Amino acid sequence: MVPRAVVPMQRPVALPSPAWRIIPVIMHQAGGTSTTAASRLRAWYASVAPSLAYRDFRNLWLSTVAASVGMWMEQVALGWMVLELTDSPFMVGVAYGVRMAPFFFFGLVAGALADRVNRPLFLRFINAGVAGVAVTLAVLIFLDMVQVWHVLAIAFVMGALRALYMALRQSFAYDVVGSANALNGLAFLSISMRVGGLAGGPLAGAIIVAVGAGGAYLAMGGSYLVSVLALLLVKEQGQAAPTSREPMLQNLRGGFRLMRSNRVLASLTAMAAGTEVLGYSHTMIMPILARDVLGVGAAGLGVMMAFRSLGGMAGVALLAGTSHLLGLGKLLLACVGLFGLGLVLLGYSPTFLLVLVALLFVSAVASATDVLIPTLMQRSVSNEQRGRAMGGWALGIGVGPVGHMELGALAGALGPPVALAINGVALGAVAALYVLGMPRIRRL
Repeated sequence: MVPRAVVPMQRPVALPSPAWRIIPVIMHQAGGTSTTAASRLRAWYASVAPSLAYRDFRNLWLSTVAASVGMWMEQVALGWMVLELTDSPFMVGVAYGVRMAPFFFFGLVAGALADRVNRPLFLRFINAGVAGVAVTLAVLIFLDMVQVWHVLAIAFVMGALRALYMALRQSFAYDVVGSANALNGLAFLSISMRVGGLAGGPLAGAIIVAVGAGGAYLAMGGSYLVSVLALLLVKEQGQAAPTSREPMLQNLRGGFRLMRSNRVLASLTAMAAGTEVLGYSHTMIMPILARDVLGVGAAGLGVMMAFRSLGGMAGVALLAGTSHLLGLGKLLLACVGLFGLGLVLLGYSPTFLLVLVALLFVSAVASATDVLIPTLMQRSVSNEQRGRAMGGWALGIGVGPVGHMELGALAGALGPPVALAINGVALGAVAALYVLGMPRIRRL
């Protein structure tokens, strides 16, 4: 697919928005050298954000922002609600584990489906389904009928839908922008998730304080419906969409064969699993830090989620600007090692302000890792296998419940600081293992 607007310069540069056409006029009215300055600005923008030149990617970006508002609201509401119902750090870990377990059970199925269906069409169906499930739980809460098993069951269903959604969304983003802009596209998609978190985390905390968790789940359903509306604006399947599609069962078998035969893909899947268990599991401990360690309540938890989003945006922006300096493989290993260091700093930050600073750092390297792994996985397979590669990524994420329950148990027995430090040191050891024992990843 070709971007809608192209501006002639030394070489054609695609522009992301017709609004840029007024820049020369504005600069001329301000007395500047309009043509030269505007051309330089357009060239800079096109080099930094080439993926945003594609109309359908912009619509996908907006849809992801809306869906991410709901996703981050769920993280706040789920942890807080289970902690209030059970007063158990371990049960918070179980809840977050149940939320991620479908990635393990349905990861390869999601990848096989992603290589079989019309991706933008199924993205609409999935987000509509998440909206319906969220509203169902909201009704149960408002009727004072909710029990812990209701929360866990609905968390599992929403996790299953999200596993399908993420495999489809990552593959479709690549479809739209193509191989040359894949890293840039996935980076900006990651930024859109953090933009949603800036609103979703604090909004969920404020709604819980005002009307309870039922209001947060109701608002979550609304955000997913907005996401569906944005997806209705997507018109094409993308320039890199697979042209040949095999039957679903054949796709699933091919996914298993791919994981066995492609050592790079298998190694990256294992890395996704390791970072999920030891690194991303730190999200389950945030409600415990907010209530029991820092004493900042649900509103403070929302602020912590917002700082996670800010750090994630900064990390992805830095990645987009420096990926050409080291190579993606070296950057990935560096980010995993720094991720472990950040967890140790987070665990031993004594004040709310220092916790927020540590969250900025942790989220920056975590988000960069989260972009690099799926980018390298999709580049390591043929175009027709990219959905199944994302199924492997989802499978790696699906091992996360082990980490949530492990960290919950450690936090209950030893306290949150020691638990985070143990996982941080272990994650640093994983990075060192890959550096020393898997040079193929380093050379990617």
